[in-house]
Amino acid sequence: MKKDKKAPRRWLQWRRGDATKVGRWHWPIRSAGINFALGYGVLFLISATLFLSFIWWSSTNLLTQHVRAFIETDAQELTQRWHYGGPPALSSAITDRLEQNIDDDALYLLVDRRGRRLAGNLPGWPVAITKMDHFYELTIRRYTFSTPAQFKAYHLTHGFKLIVGHDIRGRALLSTVITRTLIWCAVMIALLAIGGALVVRNLFRRIVGSIARTASAVASGDLNHRIALTGSETDLVAETVNTMLDRINRLMEGVRQVSNAIAHDLRTPITRARNQLEEALFSASSPDELRLAADKAIEDLDHITGIFEALLRIAQIEAGARRSAFTMVDLNQLLTNMAELYEASAEDAGLSLHMDISPLPPLYGDERMLQQALANLLDNAIKFSPPRSLLSLTARPVTAITPRGHTAHTTPTGIEISVQDQGPGMNEADILRAHERFFRAESARHTPGSGLGLSLVQAVTSLHHGRLILTRTNPGLKVTLFLPLLQQDADHTTTTASHA
Repeated sequence: MKKDKKAPRRWLQWRRGDATKVGRWHWPIRSAGINFALGYGVLFLISATLFLSFIWWSSTNLLTQHVRAFIETDAQELTQRWHYGGPPALSSAITDRLEQNIDDDALYLLVDRRGRRLAGNLPGWPVAITKMDHFYELTIRRYTFSTPAQFKAYHLTHGFKLIVGHDIRGRALLSTVITRTLIWCAVMIALLAIGGALVVRNLFRRIVGSIARTASAVASGDLNHRIALTGSETDLVAETVNTMLDRINRLMEGVRQVSNAIAHDLRTPITRARNQLEEALFSASSPDELRLAADKAIEDLDHITGIFEALLRIAQIEAGARRSAFTMVDLNQLLTNMAELYEASAEDAGLSLHMDISPLPPLYGDERMLQQALANLLDNAIKFSPPRSLLSLTARPVTAITPRGHTAHTTPTGIEISVQDQGPGMNEADILRAHERFFRAESARHTPGSGLGLSLVQAVTSLHHGRLILTRTNPGLKVTLFLPLLQQDADHTTTTASHA
């Protein structure tokens, strides 16, 4: 017999082909509403089946226990009659019970040692009953119908035997009622599931259709289109999508503003550098004049390079790329160094710098970025302050009272660093836009700068999960950095306190 060399290959093809097809089988119904309603209907049907099954089991078990207790009690009374009067007294008692049995559910049989029936309503000894003192459940023929019954046989003296039973048609009737109820429940649940599927499907179509229309409008360029709120549970999805679209719209508007600002702010220095070089090329009469024109052009180009470097730093900070440089920062030393550095600059500009720095806990952050943000704030304060005015640099911890046992402890939750000047300040509209890139208030139009200073401060503050707060002080402006103490700060503070 030759071996089939292609059998393993066919087997591998089956494993790779048919098995893959089996693994890729999907539920044929794709409608989320219908699937939800079917799942709910199946779950409700299973629950109803279990509930009705428990009712059927408990009812039939209670009925069976009641029937067996009745048989035991009746058998004890009949046995006493046997002991007092023998076969005649027992036969008379069985006859009396049958005459008084209105429901016609009692079953008796008394036979002698030869198996002849002496009393009772059973035609003969059932073949299935072979053991005494043991309950049997049998189907017997009564009149023109069959019915289930419970039996128990007893040994009497002199070879006589007694059967006491009870018709349990009630249990069968209860089972039929529960079965029919279950069937009708299944029918009603199926109808409810179908109706629910249609309702849920229409609801899903409505919300999905609204989202699809909004997405189509946004794809066409209409960023102002929003999903309508209906007052239902689906508003949570609609509000989330609308919030996302608002965020996208703000980002797109920011991109347009930044693009316009870059084009406007870079055009002037580039044009000036070009004109200077062109003028020197055609009218310079000495190498010194050419060198002077080249120096001015280089200065303008350096300004342009500085703008791009600032934009790059802001982008890196907003992307979180600088978070890898986070360490524990001693703000007391950092602020002291910054105050000493800018005190001389303030004196050169005819200003005085006042410092009010409270003891601060360590902060988990980027020391270089924090230093650059504070430098921008102090530079702006010196730039916009009139001569002989006062600058102030303040820093304090922000505490919260937390109960511990029977005493209250103050726990630092953050740090506030403020720089305040007495310059022209900003109006409320300018304060709302101060963090935007290249934005410059009317009072700062004629001062040197690129409008990226507060944008960089805002990016550094957001990198440290803080807030930038601008407040009018009349005169002047107060800029406050709130830097929260994160879990790393709390752990370091606790460790320092324990070592101390």
